[in-house]
Amino acid sequence: MSIIAQLATSMGRNDEVPNQELATQIAITNNKKAVRELVENLSNKNKDIQHDCIKTLYEVGNLKPTLIAPYFSDFIRLLGSKNNRLQWGAMAALNYIAAENSKAVFQALPAMAAAAEGGSVITRDHFVAILIRLCAVKQYAAGAFSLLNEQLGYCPANQLPMYAENAVSIINEHNKAAFIQTLSARLNDFEKESKRKRVEKVLKKIR
Repeated sequence: MSIIAQLATSMGRNDEVPNQELATQIAITNNKKAVRELVENLSNKNKDIQHDCIKTLYEVGNLKPTLIAPYFSDFIRLLGSKNNRLQWGAMAALNYIAAENSKAVFQALPAMAAAAEGGSVITRDHFVAILIRLCAVKQYAAGAFSLLNEQLGYCPANQLPMYAENAVSIINEHNKAAFIQTLSARLNDFEKESKRKRVEKVLKKIR
């Protein structure tokens, strides 16, 4: 059975389980041919096939980033797609590729930042995740944190608590002061008390 025939849409399914199971099988068997077929079908005339392909690819990336890393440039191109599902799916894939090729991902940050700025909330979520991941890599930490701190400064208030909580792991003596200053400046931005308290908890934890 071809790889495309195993996608949810091809099987008449409306859930993601077939795509997740396919991704697991591809990762276990190190099926490079299957990954190539999925990438080629990101431009399939059927949008549902496109969406299943990007889903399966970033799920493969989560399990085995080495398999999707060679298609880095393909995912970068998709950041400019008008198809929101492909755009944020590509950003998700790039997040996993960052674990395998942090240098290439760091160098492509301007393109990712532009996509995050004009994209959906999910696109920004994955971009921030990429920045946090790169902050843990010594040679890219300073540049990645600078961009992360910018995101924390003007991202939607609803997303800020999650971003702040996820970033705690990369806060150190070099960036702590800037992190505290940025979060403190936004404490009055929240409509919900619960979200403000989450940020206050982060501040208390790192002080």
